Amino acid sequence: MTQCKQCLSWRDAPEVRKSISRVLRAAGYLVRSFESAEEFLAEHRGDAQGCLLLDICMPGLTGLELQHALVASQDALPIVFLTGIGDIRMGVAAMKEGAVDFLTKPIDNVRLFAAVEQALRRDLEHRAQAEIRRVIHRRLETLTPREREVMAQVIGGRLNKQIAAELGTGEKTIKVHRARMMSKMRAASVPELVRLGARVGVEIEPALGVGASDLSWRQPQCLISRRLE
Repeated sequence: MTQCKQCLSWRDAPEVRKSISRVLRAAGYLVRSFESAEEFLAEHRGDAQGCLLLDICMPGLTGLELQHALVASQDALPIVFLTGIGDIRMGVAAMKEGAVDFLTKPIDNVRLFAAVEQALRRDLEHRAQAEIRRVIHRRLETLTPREREVMAQVIGGRLNKQIAAELGTGEKTIKVHRARMMSKMRAASVPELVRLGARVGVEIEPALGVGASDLSWRQPQCLISRRLE
């Protein structure tokens, strides 16, 4: 299996863009060039891999505006800015939005390749974490409503006897639901279950205006949104 290294770049004077593309291709990268942010957005897919080598000044949307749009859509690829007119204010703005690097021209190949490699590593790391979250989501989707309730109580630190009293059922029944839930989540311990939940944004906290025994399951980043009380 060969690793796909893709760097998307555009803008700049055509001869400069072609020169940078040739340098990247000669180094073994797959490169696609776009003349504008709008052209890129029209073809961009959320599952695209790689990184963006992006200028600040472009026809239509600026580089910073494109970066902001991608971050807001959660389809962001790691971005390396390469510009001839950048200043400290622009660099700070780009880095605050998550840019990997902010380079100014002229640029030597060593620095350019180092920034691109860092961006590609970040992309791989993000994709690995996203796959872990997808796996956890699939496990969550296998839980029954009662198992979700038990999971919320377990993460909240309650014992089987307390859970049984809270849910109005027997302790033996809770043990069965708990065992099935732990098996489906593939968690060998409560701390591991808590870590799995934290990866997808599961939070357990006392519900406002009621007693501490009432818990809600908040999932701000989770595909499954369900309140358990």
